Amino acid sequence: MASFNKINIFVANIANGVHNLGSDQLKVFLTDSSPTASNTVIANITEVSYTNCSTRNITTTSSTQTSGTYKLLLTQLTLTASGTVGPFRYVGVYDSTAASGPLICWYDNGSEVTLNNGDTFLVAFDTTNGLLQIA
Repeated sequence: MASFNKINIFVANIANGVHNLGSDQLKVFLTDSSPTASNTVIANITEVSYTNCSTRNITTTSSTQTSGTYKLLLTQLTLTASGTVGPFRYVGVYDSTAASGPLICWYDNGSEVTLNNGDTFLVAFDTTNGLLQIA
């Protein structure tokens, strides 16, 4: 997957207890409009229609710290279309449990993607280094 782009408010949200990354439901968002680091909640994002898309819920593999470094590992997610989904270029992550759906990050796919009936799109989270590490 492309480079991780952090949402600025995410740092304050961690410090202020907005997220419980070990138990909150994280979710993927898809958009064709470039997110910015100054976006704060999912309502700031113009999302594609998910009517024909499989679940966007992300499974957390582990949320642990070792020697003072926290790491969030997520399971890779395959999105499957049952009709047209998109186009989208940007894939992001937000916390759907916390009030207002605070944003965490986004990735630039590099080009637009449109899924047609039966197509799949792999959201390939780094299963070794995790979505993020905090030291």
